[in-house]
Amino acid sequence: MITVGVLTALAFALRFYKINHPDQVVFDEVHFGKFASYYILREYYFDVHPPFAKLLFGLAGWFVGFDGHFSFENIGDSYTENHVPYVGMRALPAILGSLTIPIVYGIMKESGYGTVAAAFSAAIVLFDNAHVAQSRLILLDATLIFFMSLTIYSYVRFRKLRYTPFTLEWWSWLIATGVFMACTWGSKVNGILTVFAIGAAVLVDLWDLLDIRPVQNTMDNFYRHFAARAVGLIVVPFIVYLSFFWIHFAILVKSGPGDSFMSPQFQESLSGNEMLVNSHEVRYYDTVTLRHKDTKVFLHSHTERYPLRYDDGRISSQGQQVTGYGHADENNWWQVVPTKALPETGRGRIVRHNDIIQLLHVNTQTYLLTHDVASPLMPTNQEFTTWPRDDHSRYNDTLFYLYLNGAHEGEALRTKSGHLRLVHVPTKVSLWTHREQLPEWAFKQQEINGDKSPGEKPATWFVDEIIAAEDGEDFLNRTSAVVTNEPKPMNFFKKFAELQLLMMQHNAGLTASHPYASNPINWPFMLSGISFWTENADQKQIYFIGNIIGWWTCAVALSVYIGIIGGDLLARRRNETPVPEPVRNRLWNSTGFFVLVWFIHYFPFFLMNRQLFLHHYLPSHVASALVAGSVLQFLLSDSVNYPISVRGLYTHPKPRQYAEIGLRGPIVVAVFTALLFGAFMYLAPLTYGTPGLDGETVNAKRLLSSWTLHFAAKSTA
Repeated sequence: MITVGVLTALAFALRFYKINHPDQVVFDEVHFGKFASYYILREYYFDVHPPFAKLLFGLAGWFVGFDGHFSFENIGDSYTENHVPYVGMRALPAILGSLTIPIVYGIMKESGYGTVAAAFSAAIVLFDNAHVAQSRLILLDATLIFFMSLTIYSYVRFRKLRYTPFTLEWWSWLIATGVFMACTWGSKVNGILTVFAIGAAVLVDLWDLLDIRPVQNTMDNFYRHFAARAVGLIVVPFIVYLSFFWIHFAILVKSGPGDSFMSPQFQESLSGNEMLVNSHEVRYYDTVTLRHKDTKVFLHSHTERYPLRYDDGRISSQGQQVTGYGHADENNWWQVVPTKALPETGRGRIVRHNDIIQLLHVNTQTYLLTHDVASPLMPTNQEFTTWPRDDHSRYNDTLFYLYLNGAHEGEALRTKSGHLRLVHVPTKVSLWTHREQLPEWAFKQQEINGDKSPGEKPATWFVDEIIAAEDGEDFLNRTSAVVTNEPKPMNFFKKFAELQLLMMQHNAGLTASHPYASNPINWPFMLSGISFWTENADQKQIYFIGNIIGWWTCAVALSVYIGIIGGDLLARRRNETPVPEPVRNRLWNSTGFFVLVWFIHYFPFFLMNRQLFLHHYLPSHVASALVAGSVLQFLLSDSVNYPISVRGLYTHPKPRQYAEIGLRGPIVVAVFTALLFGAFMYLAPLTYGTPGLDGETVNAKRLLSSWTLHFAAKSTA
C-alpha cells in the first residue's frame, strides 16, 4: 500500500504541476474544448470520435462554471482574457491520468508479479513525458488510456476466477470488463482496438473450454460460458455504448455547426435548423437553383458551346455547355416543368418523389439533356447539354426521374432539405459532378456529366432556393398552412446508424498531410514528436515526446520477450525445458496477453491510410510497460508467485511459492527509476512549456536529430 500510495501521489504531483500554464489554447484543445462548449450551449456538432470523453469535458466545464461562449478558435487564444475556467476542465484528464498509475500497478500485482515488477511498470508510465503532457490538457487520450487500463485490470480479475464460474464475483468482474470496454470505445474511435484485444483473449479462453479432457468441460458448460460472455462482453457494452449517444442526442437539440454533415431528416430534428426555418415546398413552374451537396456548386449553363474536338481527339456534340459554378448567377436558374397534366390550383402542383420532370434553363430557354456522347473529361460518362425549348424531336432525352433520398412515395420536394437525384429516363445515368475543372473554354468551371453507377452520395443535389413562382405569388407564405417550425422527431437508432457511418467515413478521409504526422514504424523508438504550442516572446514550447529511457526500455523488453519465447520453443523441439513450467505458463498466458494488447493497439495503424501521430501509440506504450515489468521479473528470478487464481471445485491444491529476487530487484528498479526521473526532468521544459529555452539549450534537449524543436540555434561551421 505504501508503494502504490507513493506512486499515486507522485502521479498527481507531476500532472497537476503548473497545470494553469499555458493559459492559452494548446494543440487539439481547439477541438475538444470547443465540443465541450457545444454541450453547454446544446448546439449540435459533428466529430469522428464517439462522445463519452467529450461529454465528460462538457460536464467538467459545466461543473466549474464555464458558460460555453468561448469558441476555442485558434491555438494561442487566451483563456485568462476570456475568463474561461480552463484549469477545472484540464483537471479531469489530469485526475484520470494520475489514477492510471495505480491501475497499472494493480494489473501487475493481480497478474502475479511482485511489488518490484509492478512498481517498474508503473514508473515507466508515471515518469513518461508524453503521458504527462497529454494528461494536462483538454484532450481525449488520458480518458481513453484510463478506461483501457481499467478494462485490462477487470479482465485479469475475471480470469483469476475462471475456476469458480458463475459466482457473484465472477459475474461482477465480467460485467465490469464490458462496461469499462464500452467506456474505452466511447472515448475515442481507436478505443475499439481494446474491444478487439479483449475479444481475442476471450476466443482463446473459449478455445480452452472446448478441451474435452477436463471433466467439467461439457458442451452444456461451454454454451453457458459462451452465453455469459456474450451478455457481459457484447450485449452490456453495446447498451452502454448506445447510452453515450442517447445522452449525446438528448443534449444537442439545437442547430449547430455539425448540421451540414447530417441528412435532411436528421437536421429537421434540431430546433432552429435552416431546413425548418427556410424550407419551402417546390411547385411546378417554380424557378429554382440546384446545388450539389458535396461540392456546393450550382447547376449552371451558358450560351458557350463545347468545342468540336477535345485535346485527346474525341468529338463533342458542340452543344450548349452545362457546368458546375460556385457562385450565385442568373445562369443558375432552372424552371421545373411537369410531364403530366396538373390541376389549376392546389397541392396537386407540388413536385414529388418519383416524378418525371424537365428542367428548363431560364436564360437560354433550353431544356437540360444528356445523351450517348462522352463527357469532356471522362470518356466513360455521358455529356450533359441542353436542347431548344421549341424543338420536340429529342423530347425523351430531356426527361429525368426525380428521386428524393430516403423518401416515401409521394413525398414533396422541399428547398434545403430535399436531397435528390436526377436520373435520366432513357439511359438511367445520374446527374453527377466532381471537383476537376474544365479547361479555359469552359472558364475552368466544374464538369457536369452522367454516371451510370455513382452511388447515392456523390450524385446528391438539393434545391437551394426558389427564385420565382410561375404566377409571381408569395411562395414564402403559400405553404404556411402545412409547414411547422417545430423539430421533427427521428428514431434514435436511425440517428445512431447515420452518425456511426459518417464517423467511419470521415475518419477514413483524414488523409491530408500534416507536418507532425509520423509513420507507425517510428513510434516505439520515438523518432519524432508533435509541436503542441509555442510562445515566441519567451521562446517557450510544448513538444509532445516521451521519456526516451522508458520508451526504449519497452522496445527492448518486447524484443527480449520474443527472444525468450523463440528460444524456449527451439529448446523444447530438442526435448529440453530451460524454462520451468510455472514460469513458462506465466510468460505465455500473462505476458502473452500484454503482448497481444500491445500488438492489437499498434499493428492496425499500419493498415490505415490516414493522418497518424505519435500519440496514437500511447495505449500500446502502456501495454509495453506491462510487458517490460513481466520481462524484468523473468530476468530477476527463475520462479513466480504461484498460484494466483482462485481455487475451484475441480482444481487440485498446489503448494504456494513466491518469486525470489533478493536485493538485486529493488536496486535495479531504484537505479532505473532514478534514470527515468532524470530523463523526465531533462525534458520537462518541453513537457510543461516552461521555462523558456535559448537556442543552445534547445539544441541540447534535442536528443535525436529527427526531433523538430522550435527556437533551435543555427549550427555554425
